[in-house]
Amino acid sequence: MLASHGPTPAAREDHTWTVDPGSGLAYLFGGRDGGTSFDDLWSFHPATDTWKELTPEGRGPAARFGHEAAWVPGLGLAITLGQAGSSFFDDVWLFDPEASSWRQLSGDGERPVPRYGSCSGIGPDGRLWISHGFTEEGTRFFDTRAYDFETGSWSDETPPDLQPVERCLHTCWWTGGGDFVLYGGQTTGVAALGDLWLLEGARAGGAGSWMKLEEPALAARQLPAVARRGALSVAFGGRDIDRQPLGDTWLLPDPGGAPISRLDVDGEAPDDRSGAALVYDEARDRMLLFGGIGDEAFDDLWELSFD
Repeated sequence: MLASHGPTPAAREDHTWTVDPGSGLAYLFGGRDGGTSFDDLWSFHPATDTWKELTPEGRGPAARFGHEAAWVPGLGLAITLGQAGSSFFDDVWLFDPEASSWRQLSGDGERPVPRYGSCSGIGPDGRLWISHGFTEEGTRFFDTRAYDFETGSWSDETPPDLQPVERCLHTCWWTGGGDFVLYGGQTTGVAALGDLWLLEGARAGGAGSWMKLEEPALAARQLPAVARRGALSVAFGGRDIDRQPLGDTWLLPDPGGAPISRLDVDGEAPDDRSGAALVYDEARDRMLLFGGIGDEAFDDLWELSFD
């Protein structure tokens, strides 16, 4: 466990934690603990391991969990989608760290149905791509959409043919080669999925096409914590097919590279959990993990060093 300084965010799950590559600061927003949803915004300074609660000017996003967040170069922290109670969201918000203020962006075009438990990433084209998710009455989606920050509009980028099955609580990321990878989650009647998919061709514009990859070695799971480190992703925890929390760590190289492998970690490790947030501190070559839930929500901070 890593000791931090200053006030600490309350225990929570299903929050986001997003790194600004320029400053190195990591911004935590939202999440939930039981029936309580949060709308607080925190910065974490990895050089000093210090938390700071921020109080931006003006109105910001409503409290929510299971939302999506991304750092948009030249703009700031983008927040979209999510849930609070019986409410689901499709709004888009931007936090400007220099002005310390929120502003709501337009959401024109082919906007997604409000949802939570989607996945997202900034593509090579500078747009925010989201895929799949869940909304009221148990409806799960298989669509893929992209938000253009220049035009303030959504477009439907769902490939016309093969799709990963409808799901939520999965994860996705962009590879170094510019393809979109989707892994895991849950679907109707199946608490954990273990399939791995690659969306090819989307980097050039247009819908691209989904291709199912070889089944990975790690157990099926929902709500893992995932962050990028160079040409691979690091995944921790989640919940398995029996909805039991997991505490294993895996290295997921970009498709076509080294095989997926479990990372054996020395010393003390976090309790098994799902819904945690993981970020990569490039300057110190370490992963940082905050929060999540096992039998109850956590407010602990962990460091995985690669030195």
